[in-house]
Amino acid sequence: MKSWRLTGSAQHPELVETDVPQPKPREGEVLVRVHAAGITPTEVLWSPTWQTKSGEKRTGAIPSHEFSGEIAETGEEIYGMNDWFAEGALAEYCVTQPAWIAPKPRHLSHAEAASVPIGALTAWQGLFDRAKLQPGERVLIHGGAGGVGIFAIQLAHSHGAHVITTVSARNSEFVTALGANEVIDYKSASFEDKARDIDVVFDTVGGDTLRRSWNVLKPNGRLVTIAADAETPPDERTKQAFFIVEPNRQQLMQMIGNLRPVVDTVLPFSQAADAYSGYVKKQGRGKLVVAVRPA
Repeated sequence: MKSWRLTGSAQHPELVETDVPQPKPREGEVLVRVHAAGITPTEVLWSPTWQTKSGEKRTGAIPSHEFSGEIAETGEEIYGMNDWFAEGALAEYCVTQPAWIAPKPRHLSHAEAASVPIGALTAWQGLFDRAKLQPGERVLIHGGAGGVGIFAIQLAHSHGAHVITTVSARNSEFVTALGANEVIDYKSASFEDKARDIDVVFDTVGGDTLRRSWNVLKPNGRLVTIAADAETPPDERTKQAFFIVEPNRQQLMQMIGNLRPVVDTVLPFSQAADAYSGYVKKQGRGKLVVAVRPA
């Protein structure tokens, strides 16, 4: 089958298109015929891409851990995400587990469905599993127009929270339509001057934005981040706030009916490497997707 695999190192990753044997599922696994794969560009730098769970060196990893396709044996259309240590879906076929996938929503194309799992699960797990967001609370979402932010806004809004988000001015109407109650243009204003007494901060930006966010929380406020400076942040407060999304079939089935996916750009399989290199001119909304098979 055709696939893209990583060579080089985390410091100098390179994607190479190559033919490899079609994977064979083991007992308890399923083979997926991939139609579309969602792109998380930074995963080529992460430690699970370059080492196994036991710490041994890993080579030739296939990236792109969210996908939409069909179970090869039955033809059932599904979508989902693989564990970060498993092989990804930037290939004509991938192997997954039943606990990591759910039936593809019929109203979504494969490209739309492939853009959902990581962003939506990250938003759900950050807002509800970790921050315990409650109806009526004030939540500040940094990066509201991004692949995670768009789902965090929608989920927080549907849960009855008061949603404040930071975006560029051109995305103000876009995030308002998703459910944001207040929008802050991060290029022209400091969010600290606009957002106070915040119950929950959901950070997808990191860096200085993350460091400044602690100051806007209420005394019992909670902060979660997916953008700490390292996978094991040095300061304890940030370490407790940082989390990495996990596959979850039940959550995928529970939330998809009310969510609006946003696909930034769809690339053909032959141009998949460009999705990770930064060469693609993005609109700055939602997710990059690779069409493994033409629609």
